[in-house]
Amino acid sequence: MIGLLIPLEGGAGEAGTGFPPGVESFHSRPLFPGAGMDWLNNHLVQAILAAVVVIAFWLWVSRGQKVVPGRKQFAGEFLYNLLRNTIARDILGHDYRKFLPYLVALFSFILVNNLFGQFFLFMFPTFSKIGYAYGLALLSWVLYNGAGIARSGFFGYLKKATLPAGVPKALWVLIIPLEFLSNFIVRPITLALRLFANLFAGHLVVLVFVIGGTLLLESGQAFYMAAGGVSLIFSFAIFALEIFVGVLQAYIFTVLTAQYVSSALAEEH
Repeated sequence: MIGLLIPLEGGAGEAGTGFPPGVESFHSRPLFPGAGMDWLNNHLVQAILAAVVVIAFWLWVSRGQKVVPGRKQFAGEFLYNLLRNTIARDILGHDYRKFLPYLVALFSFILVNNLFGQFFLFMFPTFSKIGYAYGLALLSWVLYNGAGIARSGFFGYLKKATLPAGVPKALWVLIIPLEFLSNFIVRPITLALRLFANLFAGHLVVLVFVIGGTLLLESGQAFYMAAGGVSLIFSFAIFALEIFVGVLQAYIFTVLTAQYVSSALAEEH
């Protein structure tokens, strides 16, 4: 079972060489093939493990709090204050406290799953599977719409979300469908696709450099072997860039979620 967690790329290209990388490189592998449990696969285990890591981390840093923080407490407080001050409080204002736990958990969960793309046992960012990105976007969709309905009532929120203040009646027939499409359909789709596309493209680039460089090194020809060595060395820069992208996308997803909640709670659009 442990071997199934290690993403040995293959299946793309001729003879299962794994090159060129393609959609096949992102296929999930069931942990128990042929047992009728194909839903229990290596990428689901990654997502579950990420949830466990997030819970364990915040429980760990919250224990043994002191007036003068140590390294563990400092790291936890730094991350918590960053999310509280720069996202929750700045965007949501005085309503931020009730949404802060979700935003902290959201950022942490996305970050851990994104960093799996650089961790040697996995080498696969979970959100490069579109279903996981859609699932997370659906949670945020339920949150901001639920917050808006709780604040303004169902019909009051629906009116506020589809009919901006000051729009002439002559334009209602045009504005209402566009606002409905934008706020209820396009938002969650773009939220998911932004996260998915960045992680998918980044992992594909890593595969090209690593697998391509390995194949060139195995070619036995001096020129190609030198090119393969350069490709593998350059892949370290790609890995560093992917770490940055993973952190940035976790932050952007959390910021946009907070902004959508804020707009749902606003008195007027």
